[in-house]
Amino acid sequence: MTSGSIQQHLAEAQRAMHAGQVDKARHHLDAVIELDPTEPNARNALGLFALDQGDARAAAAHFEIACDRDPKAQPLWMNLARAHRELGDSEAERAALEKVLTIDQRDLLALIRLAELHERLGEEALGAKRWGAVVALSSGIPDRLPELEQIVDHAKAFVQKHRQHLANAIDAKLADDLSGASTRDRRRLQAAADHWLGRRGIYANHCEGLHYPFLPADEFFDRGHFPWLEQLEAATPEIIKELQAILAERDSGVAPYISMPPGVPPNKWSRLDKSLDWGAFHLWKEGVRMDDACARAPRTTELVESLPLCRIEGRAPAVFFSILKAGSHIPPHTGVTNVRSIVHLPLIVPEGCGFRVGGETREWRVGEAFVFDDTIEHEAWNRSGHDRAILIIDTWNPHLSEHEREMIVRFYAAADEQRGVLL
Repeated sequence: MTSGSIQQHLAEAQRAMHAGQVDKARHHLDAVIELDPTEPNARNALGLFALDQGDARAAAAHFEIACDRDPKAQPLWMNLARAHRELGDSEAERAALEKVLTIDQRDLLALIRLAELHERLGEEALGAKRWGAVVALSSGIPDRLPELEQIVDHAKAFVQKHRQHLANAIDAKLADDLSGASTRDRRRLQAAADHWLGRRGIYANHCEGLHYPFLPADEFFDRGHFPWLEQLEAATPEIIKELQAILAERDSGVAPYISMPPGVPPNKWSRLDKSLDWGAFHLWKEGVRMDDACARAPRTTELVESLPLCRIEGRAPAVFFSILKAGSHIPPHTGVTNVRSIVHLPLIVPEGCGFRVGGETREWRVGEAFVFDDTIEHEAWNRSGHDRAILIIDTWNPHLSEHEREMIVRFYAAADEQRGVLL
């Protein structure tokens, strides 16, 4: 009969293992099993001994008994998964690893081993899902060891490869549909697919002032909303001629677009504050017609006055020539209110200029106007050696009814009468 308690034998087995006395440790573990055939610590230790000796089948038998006795112990299931992996039993390994994740879905080692299993079996989609979880979970680990860093690099590469494979398949499948779609439908479906594939973000409105609810947060509005754009574009040569004449004068009247009052803390605009790196020649400013400026660009003024400008006393429209100096950058920002939309008519555009609204980046092309929602994050850059110039015009958001526009005007007027602090 075996003498001593289970705890005494387990303690002696541990001391023997630390001392490298394997046979003595096994003797005590066998004594434990004689007292309690399902004791999980002893079964686990005997299973590890079996793995060291290359007997994965015996190891799996020990681990199975241990897991049955203590089904919440994650290390036991991990050891069982290892034994099944060495036996080549992928489904049993999968079951053991998934059991670990039912206990703790954030178990990093289980996620890694399951991702490796999916990859070995050619289960690309499942592998990408698990490798993606590895990347996400590892991002919160500071000072990662080189071994983990290598695993994370592999995970990122696998996810990216899968994403590209998926994107190629979707692009090919949709090619005929997209080629026959309208500009609006093609752009919207492409944006949806790109967002789903992780190729771009979807941006919401962020208004510094009045946010008019329930309007579509569309980065670039469909041209169909603005049938007068062709009229504006047709006048591009005349507008350019007037702008060039203004810029050629010694005192052009171009002023810094950004001019912050004293005492404003440093912010994203500080680099452009009172700088002609981003300059403006205003024809209308905060709803006020600049008569002297308009007299210097009579054809442009005549054309602008024929357009459906957003007119809100003391606030809109703004109509101006925007000059972005060579090498300058307008940082990401959002506008005041989404009741208006912003027209860009490119006039002087050297190579190396670009404009991003939300998740879509466009190049300006001389004489090709577009309209965007400036309450969606946007930025502009000029990486060329020459200045860039565009005409900017405020018009109404096309999704507002005529009655809504009238009510918005009265809303602002009422607020002003009460000296309401509104932008």
